[in-house]
Amino acid sequence: RVSPSRLYVLKLSDDIGNFGEVRLPLLGCLGVSWVVVFLCLIRGVKSSGKVVYFTATFPYVVLTILFIRGVTLEGAFTGIMYYLTPQWDKILEAKVWGDAASQIFYSLGCAWGGLVTMASYNKFHNNCYRDSVIISITNCATVYAGFVIFSILGFMANHLGVDVSRVADHGPGLAFVAYPEALTLLPIAPLWSLLFFFMLILLGLGTQFCLLETLVTAIVDEVGNEWILQKKTYVTLGVAVAGFLLGIPLTSQAGIYWLLLMDNYAASFSLVIISCIMCVSIMYIYGHQNYFQDIRMMLGFPPPLFFQICWRFVSPAIIFFILIFSVIQYQPITYNQYQYPSWAVAIGFLMALSSVICIPLYALFQFCRTDGDTLLQRLKNATKPSRDWGPALLEHRTGRYAPTIAPSPEDGLEVQPLHPDKAQIPMVGRKGSRRLQDSQM
Repeated sequence: RVSPSRLYVLKLSDDIGNFGEVRLPLLGCLGVSWVVVFLCLIRGVKSSGKVVYFTATFPYVVLTILFIRGVTLEGAFTGIMYYLTPQWDKILEAKVWGDAASQIFYSLGCAWGGLVTMASYNKFHNNCYRDSVIISITNCATVYAGFVIFSILGFMANHLGVDVSRVADHGPGLAFVAYPEALTLLPIAPLWSLLFFFMLILLGLGTQFCLLETLVTAIVDEVGNEWILQKKTYVTLGVAVAGFLLGIPLTSQAGIYWLLLMDNYAASFSLVIISCIMCVSIMYIYGHQNYFQDIRMMLGFPPPLFFQICWRFVSPAIIFFILIFSVIQYQPITYNQYQYPSWAVAIGFLMALSSVICIPLYALFQFCRTDGDTLLQRLKNATKPSRDWGPALLEHRTGRYAPTIAPSPEDGLEVQPLHPDKAQIPMVGRKGSRRLQDSQM
């Protein structure tokens, strides 16, 4: 049976290469969503930070309303038990571990760049340890959404007289096909559907705010001059327009094929690889002792021993295990009964490689431009921090970062004005440091 959403909304084509026509309703929704994202980010984190309070909390209100409605339906308990009952035979499947890793990376924002971007706006002595613990615990509360989903699916299965596994779709189909169909069986179906899709919109916008701000901040920091800081709104507009144009193929009749291709490759393998490289580079190239001293300088105390062990040994080992396990048991992507052609799978690997290949390429570039009498000496020099590495503000440069002589503009160190909030001149130093200068206050 073909669902109405695939038949009338997507008008799904028979092949990933058959784009067919652009679905104008989907194109309109894409355009509106990008306009909303741009307007919310037009003033950077000052505007998006206020919006996120609503987009991050209101979905839990909607989930609670849907949960109360769902558990009062006949068959809800069956659906919840299906959700809570583990399938132990799946624990040895690499895809399960890979999907779990991708999901936790996505929900926590690991390896996406968003955490680094948002943290760069914090004060220097912000308690990031407390924040990380709170965020991780709060993220576990997302299992609450499973009770909301499967209570309704249990009702749908009971209504149709079939097993829950018959109505529980996988991937995007669960949220956009199976659950909406179940909502149509409820009294006042438009109300429940409106609440559910409004919640999805808020969740999508909240995620998109962070991703877009990450791109904009990276561009502004890399250029790093006063002109680009004044034109940040235009940079945001340019990134939003580019995102809209790149999303147009996804609104075609073959769009769902490409969406799943990107989801399985660009947002899966690459995240695991980048996370593994990040752990190894920080702990063993930059040095775990240097990293722990940096944290102590910001927090006033070193990271707990548990985290030290995890960062040095446990996390890299688990990530590496998941990566190797996924490669050994790799299976080509499918969508329902559709088998992706080999050329599409190759494009998927290229998308995954595009974000990872930048790391070794830049490492090679840095190695080639570093001075040294021997290859080993050049390698050592290339892996050392630059002379101006350290806190952005001079008052925070203590310990091994304390300047031995009075700083000057030629030293590459930033000089803090008496009234930084009233300063009109750009700070001297590393690219993009003006934003950090303002944020530290």
